[in-house]
Amino acid sequence: MGIQAVGLGLVSLSLVIWIGLVGVWGRFWWADQCLSEASASDPVEANRGYPTVWAVIPARNEADVLPHSLASLLNQDYPGRLAIVLVDDQSTDGTATVARQVAAQTQHPERLVVLTGAPLPPGWTGKLWALEQGLRFTQQQALAPDYLLFTDADIAHSPNNLRQLVAKAEAEALDLTSLMVRLRCDSSWEKLLIPAFVFFFQMLYPFPWVNDPHRPTAAAAGGCILIRRLALERIGGLGLLREALIDDCALAAAVKLGRLPTAAPSPSPPYHPIWLGLTTTTHSLRPYPSLGSIWDMVARSAYTQLHYSPGLLLGTVLGMGLVYLVPPLGLAWGMATGAVPMTAIAGLTWLLMALAYTPTLRLYRCPPRLGLALPLIGLLYTLMTIDSARRHWRGQGGAWKGRVYPLS
Repeated sequence: MGIQAVGLGLVSLSLVIWIGLVGVWGRFWWADQCLSEASASDPVEANRGYPTVWAVIPARNEADVLPHSLASLLNQDYPGRLAIVLVDDQSTDGTATVARQVAAQTQHPERLVVLTGAPLPPGWTGKLWALEQGLRFTQQQALAPDYLLFTDADIAHSPNNLRQLVAKAEAEALDLTSLMVRLRCDSSWEKLLIPAFVFFFQMLYPFPWVNDPHRPTAAAAGGCILIRRLALERIGGLGLLREALIDDCALAAAVKLGRLPTAAPSPSPPYHPIWLGLTTTTHSLRPYPSLGSIWDMVARSAYTQLHYSPGLLLGTVLGMGLVYLVPPLGLAWGMATGAVPMTAIAGLTWLLMALAYTPTLRLYRCPPRLGLALPLIGLLYTLMTIDSARRHWRGQGGAWKGRVYPLS
C-alpha cells in the first residue's frame, strides 16, 4: 500500500469519526443544556416553604476574589433559609478576615460562618478536606439542611442562581444539580483555549447523557454543585471521594450510579437523577492570562482523567492526532500533491470540526473563525496531557495552591 493510500485512509477515518461524534455522540456539541431563566419561578408549593440550604466554600488564599464572589452568594435572592460556611484552608493572605469584612457590608451578614480549617490529614486532598469540615459543621446544627451547595471561592453567582438551582432540583426530583459556570474568557490565550476546555469536557461527558437517568454517564462541575443531603448520606458522605483529585465527577458518579466509576456495576437503570448544565450568568473570577497559567490548570489533572495509565495516554495521543491533526495535515498534503480526494475529504473534515465547535464559541462570544484553530488547540491540549503524565512520573502529581498530591 502506497503512502498516498495510507494518507487517504487516515483522513477518511478522521471524517468517519467526526461524523460519528456529531451524529450520535450525545449531541455534546449543541451546548444546549442550560439553566433557563424560567427556573427562577417559585420552586415549591406555598404550603411547603422553601428548602433549607447550606453553602460550603473551601477557601485557600482567596482574599482577592472574595469581595465579589462571597458577596454574590451572601446577596442571593433566595426566600428560604440560606446559611454559608466558609472554611479557611490554612490561608496566609487574610482570607478569613476579608470574608468577615465582606459579610459585614452586605444585607445578610448573619448568613456567614467562618471556620478555621484543621491541618490536612493523610489521604485527603485539600479542597475535599475543607468541604468535609464544612459538612461536619452543618451536621452539628439543629436544623438539618435539605440541600448542600458546594461552590468554589472564585465563583460569582448571579442574584437568582440558587433559586434557579433549587427550582430545577425540586421540579425534576434531582439528587444532584451542577453548573459548568462560565469561565473567564478575556485574554487572547483564554479566548483561544478556554472555550475548547468546555468543548472537550462536553465531548468527554455528553451533558444530555449525564442528564439521562437511563444512561450511566455521570459528571459534575465542582465550581457549583447543589446536592440533596439525603443523597449525600446515601453514598456515605465525602469520605468516599477523599483521594480523588477529580472529586466533582467522582461525586456525580457516586450519586447517580450508587458507586464510584471504578467500583463494580450497580443494578440496572434507571439511575438516581442528576443534571449538569451550562450558564452565562454565573461565572468564574479565576484569571488565566497566559499560556502557562492555562497549561498548569490542565496539566494538574489531565493524567488523572486517564487513571494514570500509560496505555490510555498513548491511545489519547494517537486519538487526538487522528481526530484533530490529520485533517489539516491531509489538506496540506493533498493540495501540495494534487490529490483531489484527499484534499476534499480533509477539508470537509476540518470544516465539520469547526462547525461542531461553533455553539461553544457562541456561548463564549468568540468569533466562529476560531473553530478553524481547533487542530492547533487540540495539539496544545495533547502536549498539556503529556506534560501532566511527566509531572506524575516525576512525583509532582497534582499541584494546587502550594500543595502537591503525588498519587499512585
